Amino acid sequence: MIDDRTLVSQILSGDKQAFRVLIKQNEKLVGHMIGRLIDRNEDREELCQDVFMKVYEKLDEFSFQSKLSTWIATIAYRHSINHLRKRKIAISDLPEEESKIERFVAIDDASETLADQQLDEIVFAFIEKLPPQYKAILTLYHVQEMSYPEIVEITGLPEGTVKNYLFRARQLLKEKVKKYLGKEVEL
Repeated sequence: MIDDRTLVSQILSGDKQAFRVLIKQNEKLVGHMIGRLIDRNEDREELCQDVFMKVYEKLDEFSFQSKLSTWIATIAYRHSINHLRKRKIAISDLPEEESKIERFVAIDDASETLADQQLDEIVFAFIEKLPPQYKAILTLYHVQEMSYPEIVEITGLPEGTVKNYLFRARQLLKEKVKKYLGKEVEL
């Protein structure tokens, strides 16, 4: 894997193969970011292409103040949010009552639990129904394994808001799974 500085330098000097490497290294990140915010497949594909075009156009402005992947995720996030705004899709918050659920509850009877794969599918289906910003924060934190400061940089949200969205998203997911199973579960 090529380090960020070398990769950027190669791309800026006109190396098209280096740009392909950048795309390959970051396509999952961009796909996850856009996929958590945008529902329509046609829009997702177009936005992914747009993000990488924007990265290419703005690469000479990248100042290495953060990781290259963080900068690319920021572009993907903001491009997706702008797309939602243009289409007038509400980026809503959840009602306060959703955050009153206890953090962890355990299942006592393991024989009644779903297989891990089935539970994963159910959880992913519920994640898809979360408000866009909750999906994005969950993806950045749990799938991309980014830190709070990186998520703050990408989203432009205050750290307290990021933590709150993550907490609320987890609680909402747990409540939905709990209702689905008719039992209390640990997430």
